[in-house]
Amino acid sequence: MTGLTRRILLAGLASLSVAHPTHAATTRYELVPEGTSVDFTFDISGLAQSGTMPIQSADIQIDLSNLANSTVSVTLNAAEARTRLPFARSAMLGQGVLDVEQFPTIQFVSTEVQLGEGGRISRGATITGDLTLRGVTRPITLQADLFRPPGSDAANLDMLSIRLTGALNRHDFGASGYTDLVQDTVGLDIKAEIKRAE
Repeated sequence: MTGLTRRILLAGLASLSVAHPTHAATTRYELVPEGTSVDFTFDISGLAQSGTMPIQSADIQIDLSNLANSTVSVTLNAAEARTRLPFARSAMLGQGVLDVEQFPTIQFVSTEVQLGEGGRISRGATITGDLTLRGVTRPITLQADLFRPPGSDAANLDMLSIRLTGALNRHDFGASGYTDLVQDTVGLDIKAEIKRAE
């Protein structure tokens, strides 16, 4: 995120702090597919690799009066995951890793939003939730940023962008194949453009 974009974010969300009442209704947002990507990284034999996975569905509820009350539930289409190496994709989708024949989707459901400095989803904010992969559910915490499009009016929150970053240990979910070739840690970088639902 550029310094300009971060400054726009902070200006636009300056009034959205944890001091507001918690009973305000949430606002539903929907994904803008062309502005959304789920990227992951991993190492094969010490060489960095990357891939993408499409989002199948998402339920995004943002409390604009108290961002800590916001929730997100996302389902990924694991069976359509892609990597730059064709042989790596086949192995990744197979029984030893994602096992997409039995578990074609991956789901994340948020359980807590920890706001950053000034009560904003930025500057150290995190989203914790339950990640279900291969039928195994474990908590995961992701770094979070929420910001407006550059140049948009500070009062206009119809369009927003979210970025979530973090990592997981694939063995925690039983995706333990090819241990002699593939590193344990998988990095996550999720970017999503969202718009206020009509």
